[in-house]
Amino acid sequence: MVTEEQLAKYDITIGIECHVQLATTTKLFSGANNDARNKAPNTVVNPIDFGLPGMLPVLNREAVTLAIKAGKALSADIAHVSRFDRKHYFYPDLPKGYQTTQMYNPIILAGHVDAPLEDGTMVKVRIHHAHMEEDAGKLTHFGDYSLVDLNRAGTPLIEIVSEPDIHSPAEAKAYATELYRLMTYAGVTHGDLYNGNMRFDVNVSVALKGATELGTRAEVKNLNSFKSVERAAEYEFRRQVERLEKGERIVQETRGWDEAKQKTNSQRSKEDAQDYRYMPDADIPPIVLSDEEINEIQATVPALPSFYRDAWRELEFDSTVINALLLSPEIAKFVQTILEDTNKSTARRVALWLLMAVDENLDANESIQSNVVPISKEQFITLATMVDANELSSTAAKEVLAEMLKSSDDPRKIAEAKNLIQVSDEGAISAIVDEVLADPSSAKAVEDLKKGNDKVIGFLVGQVMKKSQGKANPELAQKLIREKIT
Repeated sequence: MVTEEQLAKYDITIGIECHVQLATTTKLFSGANNDARNKAPNTVVNPIDFGLPGMLPVLNREAVTLAIKAGKALSADIAHVSRFDRKHYFYPDLPKGYQTTQMYNPIILAGHVDAPLEDGTMVKVRIHHAHMEEDAGKLTHFGDYSLVDLNRAGTPLIEIVSEPDIHSPAEAKAYATELYRLMTYAGVTHGDLYNGNMRFDVNVSVALKGATELGTRAEVKNLNSFKSVERAAEYEFRRQVERLEKGERIVQETRGWDEAKQKTNSQRSKEDAQDYRYMPDADIPPIVLSDEEINEIQATVPALPSFYRDAWRELEFDSTVINALLLSPEIAKFVQTILEDTNKSTARRVALWLLMAVDENLDANESIQSNVVPISKEQFITLATMVDANELSSTAAKEVLAEMLKSSDDPRKIAEAKNLIQVSDEGAISAIVDEVLADPSSAKAVEDLKKGNDKVIGFLVGQVMKKSQGKANPELAQKLIREKIT
C-alpha cells in the first residue's frame, strides 16, 4: 500500500480526451436516426453503417454547424479548411475496417477552458484541438462469443483533446464538469451522460517532482461521470506511484474503470498512430468555411456559463451554489430571467429554492434528468412575494415549494390548504401576546427577560405560536413582546 509520504514525492499530470455526441437528427454520413436510446439492436442503421460495397458517405451539414458552435464554447479558432481521414483497425464494431475521423486537419484548432474549482479558483486547461469523427458500434461479450450492435455506428462526434495541463484529480473533475456545461449550453449535445452523450478518456502519468520529462501514461477509457473521472485519476496516481516505488516500470496501455470495485484494470497495450495506418478519405470532400459563415453560426450560440457567473456576482453566492445552478442551462436562464424581471432579493430566494429541484433531478452521473423547470416564473415570484410580505415563514415556503414541485399548483392555494398563512395583523398578535404575558406559566420567563436573559424570548414566542396555532408572524410576536416588557 502506497503511503502519503511516497505520494508526496511525485507529480501527477493528466490530459483528457472527451468524445461529445452531437445533437443532430441523423448520423454523420448516413440518414439513419441518431437517437439509439431504447432501440432494439441494429434497428437504427443504414447500408452505409454496415460498410456495404458501393455505399458512399454524405456529410451531415448540421454536424459541421454544431462543431463550429463547440469551437466558440472552447474559445478556439475554426479551421477554414478541414479534412477527413481513415483510421484503420479491424474490429467487428466497424464493418468497413476503418473509422472516419480528422487526424491531420481538424475543424477546431487550439483553444482553452477555464474550469472553476470548489475553492473558487480557476484552472486553465489548453485545448490542443477538437476533431469530428464517427462513433463505432457496440460489442457485447458472452464467454466465447460476442454480439455486435451497430445502432451507434456512424454517430457524429467531436473529440476534444486537452493539453496535459491538469495536475490533480480535483482539477480533472472540474475540467470535465465545465466541459459538460460548455457543450450543453452551446447546444452542441443533449448531455445525457448515462447514455454516453459525453465520454471521457483520462490519460494519467506520474513523475518525480522536478523531473523535466513526463512519465509513461496510462489511458483510462470511457468514463461517463465527473466523479469517475476524479476517482480513476486518483486510483491511477496511487497505482503508478506504488509500482515506481517498487522499482517497476509503467506500461503504456489502455485501462478500463470498474465502478463497483473503484479501480482500473488493464485492457490492451496502447497503439501508436502508425498502427492505424491513417490515410486521407477520398470519398469526402474537404470542409471549406469562410469567416462570414463561421461568424454567422457562432452568433447563434446562447449565453455560456461565464456570462451567468458575471451576471450573478450581485447575488453574492459562493462558487458551490453557482456551479450547482449551472448544471442546467434552463435553470440558469430561469434564474437570470427572475433577476432581470424582479430584484436581487427575489432572485436569490428563487435560486436557492431551485437548488432543491436540482438535487431531486440529478442522476447518478451528476447530469440533470430534465432541463424543464416544473414551476412557472410567476408562481416562483408569488411564493417569494408571500415570504417578503411575512405571509409565509421560510420553513413554510419550503413545504409549499415541495408541493408545487409535485402538483404545479398555485402557491397561495397550497399555503391556504395547508393552513400555513402567517397572521401579521399587529392588533391580533398583540392580543395574543397580552394573553401569554399574563399567563402565570410565563411569569418566570418575563422576569428573566427583564433582567437581560435574552434566551427566554424563544419560550415566549413559542407560547404565542402555540396559542395562534402556528399562524402568528414570529418576528412580529418577538417585537411586540420586547415592546410590552421594556
